[in-house]
Amino acid sequence: MNIEELRDYCLSKPEATEAFPFDNDTLVFKVKGKLFALTSLKKWEAGDHSVNLKCDPQKAVAYRQNYPEEVFPGYHMNKKHWNTVVVDGPQLSRKFLQHLINHSYELVVSKLTKSQRQGLQI
Repeated sequence: MNIEELRDYCLSKPEATEAFPFDNDTLVFKVKGKLFALTSLKKWEAGDHSVNLKCDPQKAVAYRQNYPEEVFPGYHMNKKHWNTVVVDGPQLSRKFLQHLINHSYELVVSKLTKSQRQGLQI
């Protein structure tokens, strides 16, 4: 998955938006104003194709153990709730990467208020 495909997939989620709230480098994907994915464009250009994704803490530990070359504690994030995922790692299929993005999005949506979730069909 390249950066355009990552962007398109994240933006295909209901009410997903993109922004650069921190600087001109960090591309952030949000739903209803809440982060579910972020990546560094400079790192992508340098060949470091990774994305930070929210994750259930128990699953985060399991993913790190099962994919030690591709899934790490979230870089500059809460290590309990975020993973950094190497997008083009040899062990991760496109389908599994999409699953991780879906999981992140769904976790964020599950924490929204009932009124915020209205209209979101996941």
